[in-house]
Amino acid sequence: MKHLLAVMLFAIAPVATSISAQAADSSGLVSRVSPYSVAATLDRLEAVLKAKGVKIFARIDHAAEAQSAGLSLRPTELLIFGNPKAGTPLMRANQSIGLDLPMKALAWQDAQGQVQLTWNSPDYLTGRHALDPEFNKNLAAVGGLIEAALKP
Repeated sequence: MKHLLAVMLFAIAPVATSISAQAADSSGLVSRVSPYSVAATLDRLEAVLKAKGVKIFARIDHAAEAQSAGLSLRPTELLIFGNPKAGTPLMRANQSIGLDLPMKALAWQDAQGQVQLTWNSPDYLTGRHALDPEFNKNLAAVGGLIEAALKP
């Protein structure tokens, strides 16, 4: 019954219409165009996060890993970061959100050569895990930090 309720709540939970003036698509993803290369975009985001005391857990260069396997992939890097003080209350409310925490930001170059920075909307994450929308505040800061990293 608990799982059915969670599925029902997810199905009716509103998907974010915006976060830091950026619309989430139906999958809950928010993307911003970056004026920087993939590597520089994540370097800048990492610097902003560290300056705010956010822990960097990992940085994964998917394109380099593809190349090591003899495959090609446009530049694509993932940054995994978080703040246990913000994330732990969410996991105490519903541990399944541990699948989506720590937060992640993916910098990637699209087929037109434009760099995108993509992350999960807070509304999507709380809806997906049937958390009270009040928990959005624990995740909402990521949008502002990303905006700061993308400023020229």
